Amino acid sequence: MRILSTLLLLTIYLQTYAGEGMWLPHLLKAMNEKDMQAMGMKLKAEDIYSVNKGSLKDAIVHFGGFCTGEVISAQGLVLTNHHCGYDNILSHSTLEKNYMKNGFWSKSLKEELPNKGLFVKFIEKIEDVTSQIMAGISPGISLKERQILIDANIAKFKAQMKMDKFHAVDIKPFFAGNQYLAFYTVSYNDIRLVGTPPESIGKFGADTDNWVWPRHTGDFSLFRIYAGPNNEPADYAENNKPFTPSHFLPVSLDGVEEGDFTMIFGFPGRTDEYLPAIAVEQVMDVSDPAKIAVRDAALKVMDKYMRKDPVTKLKYAGKFATIANYWKKWIGEAEGLKKTNAVYKKLKFEKEFERRANLDTRYKGLLPRFNALYEDIEEVSMVRDYFSEAPNRNIELLRLMNTIRPLVSTFENNGAADYEKMKLRVLTSLEAFYKEYAAEIDHEIFERVMEICVQNIPAKYLPTSVIDKDIQQMALKIYGQSNFTDMDKAKAVLSKNPAEAVKMIQSDPAFMLANEWNDLMKIEVSPIYDITKAKIDSLQMIYMKAQMDLFPEKKFYPDANSTLRVTFGKVSGFKPKDGLIYDHTTHLDGVIEKYIPSDYEFDVDPKLLDLYNKKDYGPYADETGSVPVCFLGSNHTTGGNSGSPAIDANGNLIGLNFDRVWEGTMSDNNYDPSICRNIMVDARYILFIIDKHAGANRLIDEMKLVHPKKKKKKKKQVEAMY
Repeated sequence: MRILSTLLLLTIYLQTYAGEGMWLPHLLKAMNEKDMQAMGMKLKAEDIYSVNKGSLKDAIVHFGGFCTGEVISAQGLVLTNHHCGYDNILSHSTLEKNYMKNGFWSKSLKEELPNKGLFVKFIEKIEDVTSQIMAGISPGISLKERQILIDANIAKFKAQMKMDKFHAVDIKPFFAGNQYLAFYTVSYNDIRLVGTPPESIGKFGADTDNWVWPRHTGDFSLFRIYAGPNNEPADYAENNKPFTPSHFLPVSLDGVEEGDFTMIFGFPGRTDEYLPAIAVEQVMDVSDPAKIAVRDAALKVMDKYMRKDPVTKLKYAGKFATIANYWKKWIGEAEGLKKTNAVYKKLKFEKEFERRANLDTRYKGLLPRFNALYEDIEEVSMVRDYFSEAPNRNIELLRLMNTIRPLVSTFENNGAADYEKMKLRVLTSLEAFYKEYAAEIDHEIFERVMEICVQNIPAKYLPTSVIDKDIQQMALKIYGQSNFTDMDKAKAVLSKNPAEAVKMIQSDPAFMLANEWNDLMKIEVSPIYDITKAKIDSLQMIYMKAQMDLFPEKKFYPDANSTLRVTFGKVSGFKPKDGLIYDHTTHLDGVIEKYIPSDYEFDVDPKLLDLYNKKDYGPYADETGSVPVCFLGSNHTTGGNSGSPAIDANGNLIGLNFDRVWEGTMSDNNYDPSICRNIMVDARYILFIIDKHAGANRLIDEMKLVHPKKKKKKKKQVEAMY
C-alpha cells in the first residue's frame, strides 16, 4: 500500500501542471484534446489544426519572423502587439508626423502604409520527418559528424520539394535533436500598417510597468495582408488586394471571468525546460546577474538623456525598449527561480532519475558527467556573457567595430577591388547606425559598463589595455580621438584610398580596443567554451531521450523553437507574496490612477481622458461599469508569443497576449503554476480604442463580433422553462 501511494504521488509530480506545456498542434488529438475539454474547451482538436479544412491554425501568422499575429477579418486584417509593430510604426514617424506619439489610423485601404521587408508566414502542414533526416546516423557518431549528416539530409529533403519563392519547408529539431518535424509554410510579403494607438496607450507604463502586474497597456496594432489578383502571395504592388483567409477569428464581446478556459496559439521563441539542476543554478546565480548588471548601467544612462530631450527620446526609444525588455525579464527570472525552489525541484527529479538510470545500462552515470561539464564551462560562460553584453551590445562604438572590421580583412585578403565593394555595404550600415547614435551617451555608457567588467571579469580574460587603467581617462581618449564617433568623420576615413583608410582604421583607439578584446575571446575563451558546450549539447540529447525512456508515465512537450504551438490554461489571478493577492483583471480606472501629466511613461491621451470623464464606453464596459484593459491567464508563454491570440473555449478572440508577470519569467526553465502568468490585452479594450478613441468604425465593421456567453445563458434560460 505504501509503495502504491509513493508511485501515485510520483506520477502526480511528474505530470505537467495545468497550464504548463507548449504543445504541437498536429498532436493535440492524441495528447491534449481530453485535457483541454476537461478544462472547459468546447472545440475538437480538428477545429484547431486541420489540413483538410479551415481551422484555427489558418488564422495564425508568424509576424515578421519574431512575433505572432492573427487574422481577425475576412479582409486579411491582422492583429498583433504594438511592440511587434514598433519598428514599422517608427519607420513611418517623423517629428512632423509622429505616428509613434500620436497614433495612426488609416481612413481607407488607400491610406494603409506599406512596410518594406515585413512579411507574415502561415503554416500549411506539419509532418514528422525524423526517419528521413536521421537516416545514416549510427550510435557513437560525434556531434559534429552527426550535424553534417543531418544538414545533408535536410538539403536532400528540401531539394525534392518543388517550391516557389513564397512557399518553403522549414525543418526543425525537437527534444534536443531526437526528433525532426517539417513545417510547410506560405509567406505573404505585402503587409501594410492599418492603425496603431498613440504610445501613451500602446506603450502605457513603458519600462516601469514592463513584466509587471497590475498592467494597463493597450499593446496592440493592426496590419493588413495584401495578395495578388487570385489571392495568391505577392510582393508589394500598389494594385494588390486585401487577402481573403480560409479562417479568421471572431471577436467576443463577452469578456472573461476567473476560471475561464484560455488558449494561446503562436510561435514561442525558446525555452529550456529539461536542463539539469546545475545548469539552472548557473542561470540563476551567474549568467543572469552578469547580464543584468551591464544592461542596468546602460539603461540608467540612456534614461537620463531621454528624459531631457524629445529628439533623443525618439532616437533612442527603440533600442531602450529592446535592451530593457530582457534586462527586466532576467531580473524576474533569477528571483522566480529562487522563489519556486527550482534547483531543489530539479535535484528531486534527478534523484529519481538516477534511481531509474542505475537500472538501465544506457543511462547509468549520465548526471555526474553533466555536472562535471557544467563546472568546467562556468567561468568562460560568464566571460562570454559580459563580452556579449558590453563591447558586443551596449557599448555601441565598440560594437560598430564589428561592422568596420571586415573592411580590414577584405583588403588584406582580397585586395582593393573587393574592399571597395565591401565599403558600399559598410556605408549603408553606417547610415542606419548613426541615425540612432549619440556619442555623448555612448561615452558615458562606456565608463559605467567598463567599470563593471573590470570588477567582475578575471584579469586573464581582459584586454591588457584595460587592466589597472583609469577608465574615465581611457574613455576620454577613445571618444576624443576615434574617427567613428560621427558619420562625417567615418566618411572622411573611408574616402581615403584603401591602403590609407585601412591604416587609419587599424590605428583608431576604438578599433584597437575592440580588436584586442575580440582576439582575446577567440584565443582564450571560445576554444574552451565551444569544446565543452559541444559535449554538453551531445549529453543533453542523450539526457532528453533518457527522460522520455525512463518516465513513460509523463507527457513531454518539446522546448520552444519558434515553431507553432498551443498552450492552454485558465483566466487566473495569483498571490505573488504573503499578504498580496492579484485580481485577474484591470480596468480603465487604473489607467487614470497611474496618470502623470507629461510623463513619457504614464501620460494619458486627452481624448482618452475625455471618454473616461464622460463614461463614454459604448458596449465595451463590463459589469463594473468600466472598460477592462488587461487580464491574466495561466498559459505557458515566452518571447515570440507576443501578439498571440487569447482564444476562448469556443474559438473566439478574447484578448491579445503581450507579456508575462515579472515573478514568473522563470517559466522558460521552470514553469510553476503558483506564479507563472501571461498578460493579455482584453479584446474589449482593443475594440473600445479602435471605435471610441480612434473613430475607426470601418475596422469594427469588418470584424465578426460575437456573444458566446449570452447565447449560453439564453440556452440555460430556455431549458429552465421546460
